[in-house]
Amino acid sequence: MDTQQLLDEVNRVVRGKEEVTRKVLMAILAGGHILLEDFPGVGKTTMALAFSKAMGISFNRIQFTPDVTASDIVGFNYFDKGQNGFVYHKGAVMANFVLGDEINRTSSRTQSALLEAMEEGNVTVDSVTYELPQPFIVMATQNPLGSAGTQPLPQAQLDRFMIKISMGYPDFESQVALLKDRQTTQPLDEVAQIVDRKRLLMLKQQVQTIHIDDALLVYITNLTMATRNHAQILQGISPRGALAICQMAKAHAFLENRSFVTPEDILAIWSDTCAHRLVLHQGGQSANELLEEIVHAVPSPDEQLS
Repeated sequence: MDTQQLLDEVNRVVRGKEEVTRKVLMAILAGGHILLEDFPGVGKTTMALAFSKAMGISFNRIQFTPDVTASDIVGFNYFDKGQNGFVYHKGAVMANFVLGDEINRTSSRTQSALLEAMEEGNVTVDSVTYELPQPFIVMATQNPLGSAGTQPLPQAQLDRFMIKISMGYPDFESQVALLKDRQTTQPLDEVAQIVDRKRLLMLKQQVQTIHIDDALLVYITNLTMATRNHAQILQGISPRGALAICQMAKAHAFLENRSFVTPEDILAIWSDTCAHRLVLHQGGQSANELLEEIVHAVPSPDEQLS
């Protein structure tokens, strides 16, 4: 199967992070964007490059700093004497896979420029709209809050990311293998293309056809409503978040080689899809703890769905 070959190819480069790469692939197939919160040097850029190469799609990286401007992201017009007119210069988002490194080090205006691209699938420069290439995938990284020069992303921007995950440090064996790999070669240079852009779009369409029963839509609604009515939660899961749960559950079922969603698919992606969307009262339980509590409190559909 294309998806397993794709994961195997990425995992040859990103050692010991099979669960993380699987979640990233699910978000890609679900048509979403990924937020990675981690310290520098754990392999985020390597993973993004490995995915783009294995999928045969274009790649751009943006290193966010306080002096990066919105025009760096979306592009700008400049006067071309040869053409005697203004010409559009493409911004960094004009690629299939965009890695935004340390997004919480830049200004809110620059973040908003990326937000439009993520949400609308296009950018507007001087009242002219330019379509982004498809597929369009944003993987943004942020340093843990409290790191020097960071500021929290606004909740409206966090809600645009389908999942928020962390890579973490590799285990002992994985780091030894990583060091061994890089003594004489660069594994990224040897990544083979498993699919092309057209095939990737076809895989995304197949995920859309995965069946999700009405009883599960009710279940998802009950879960998200419970986050909105919980005493320790100031802001619960939005309708956009509920749609993200549906899409991620479909992608999980697809990777499990099923044509339908089960309650287990929803539970498998529940925390990664929802934790970053919650706004909590201070001093209480963590987002993951509250989400776990809600899962145990909301009844799951009883009958076998197919």
